[in-house]
Amino acid sequence: MSKTKKAKPGKAAKQPKTTPPVPAVQDEKGGLDFARAWVEFPDPADDEQVFRCDLTWLTSRWSCIFGSGCQGIQAGRADDGCCTLGAHFSDEDDEKRVAGHVARLTPDVWQFHDAGTESGWTQTDDDGERQTRRWDGSCIFQNRPGFAGGAGCALHILALKEGKEPLETKPDVCWQLPVRRTYDWIDRPDDTRVLQISIGEYDRRGWGPGGHDLHWWCTSATSAHGAGEPVYVSYRPELTELMGKAAYDRLVELCEERLAALLPMAPHPADPTPA
Repeated sequence: MSKTKKAKPGKAAKQPKTTPPVPAVQDEKGGLDFARAWVEFPDPADDEQVFRCDLTWLTSRWSCIFGSGCQGIQAGRADDGCCTLGAHFSDEDDEKRVAGHVARLTPDVWQFHDAGTESGWTQTDDDGERQTRRWDGSCIFQNRPGFAGGAGCALHILALKEGKEPLETKPDVCWQLPVRRTYDWIDRPDDTRVLQISIGEYDRRGWGPGGHDLHWWCTSATSAHGAGEPVYVSYRPELTELMGKAAYDRLVELCEERLAALLPMAPHPADPTPA
C-alpha cells in the first residue's frame, strides 16, 4: 500500500464566486458531529502502521446516486454531481498516470475530445496547483446528459469499456471520494512511533473550509443511503488500493462482526431505520 498519493481535499473546495442562491432539498441528517464507532488494528503487512477505521461510515448503506437524484455541489448544476470544480492532482505521478489514459480517449467516449486535445485538459488554479481543466462550467472530462457515449466521467467510461476498475484511470481524488484517507504519526509512551492511517467518511469538512458552503453533499443525505451493499463491500477495489489487501481483509472481518451484532453501536444517521 502506498504511503503517498495523498489527495488534497482542501483544494477541491474552492467555490465559484457566482454560485446562485438556489436552496437544496434538505435531506442531510446528523450534522457533522455525531456518535461514530471507530476500530483500530495493526496493519498485517506493516508493523510500523496501524489503521483507524470508521465502522459507522464503512457499514453504512451509502451509494452514489450520480444521475439519479444527486443534487450536485453547486446550485443549478445537479447534472455535474461533484465534478463542477474539476479535480486537483495529488502529485505529479497522479497527473502523469491520468495523462496516459487520456491519450486513449476517443471522440465517441469523450464529449470534449476536440477541446481537450487542441487546447489542453489541465489548468493551474489561483494557488498554482494543477488540476483538470474546467470547461463550460464543469470538469472537461464530464460528458453532459444526452451525449451518445454516455453521461458522466469519460475516464470512468473508458475504464468500464476496457474492463478496468475506474480507479485505474481517474485522478486520485475522484476515485477516493467519498472515502477519506488521512495520516498521523503517533508517538507512544515507550518512545516508539507508528503511522496511523485513518479511513473514514469524506464529509463536508473533507473539502476544507469551502465544504460548508456546498449546495448539497451526499454522505449524510438520506436520499443516498439505504440501497445496495454497505460501503466496505461496494468500495472493495478502492479500499483495497487505499489499505492493501491484508488490511482490507481484516477490515471486512470487523465490519461483518459489527453488522452481526443485534444492536450495532452508533449507526449512521442518514441510514434507514431498521424495521
